[in-house]
Amino acid sequence: MQALALVVHVALAIGVIGLVLIQHGKGADAGAAFGSGASSTVFGARGSASFLTRVTTGLAAAFFGTSLFLFYLAAHRDGGISSVTDSLPAAITEEVETSTEQDPEIPSAPSGESSSQTGDSELPEANNN
Repeated sequence: MQALALVVHVALAIGVIGLVLIQHGKGADAGAAFGSGASSTVFGARGSASFLTRVTTGLAAAFFGTSLFLFYLAAHRDGGISSVTDSLPAAITEEVETSTEQDPEIPSAPSGESSSQTGDSELPEANNN
């Protein structure tokens, strides 16, 4: 559903952009008032302004509607936040968890002594001369 709405949304965006680029600016109306041949256009004697304006308004409203619909779909997703690791089998995730706990090649520190106790006794004494 979301993919279809997104395709329609992009198509509407391209349509609105195209229609806006086709339309004439307000300065083009001054030339038409002095007889530049506006009466022989495809859209009638008034020109294409009213037709293209209505179509652009309709596409802009549809674009706004699909924007709101896509927002609704994004806000009401089912399942919440998901991760790629959620779809892994349980055996693989257990193997990864046990391998990160303790690396067998790294020796552990002796339980009776800490590194700070052995390091202090081996330091040479400072001369106070």
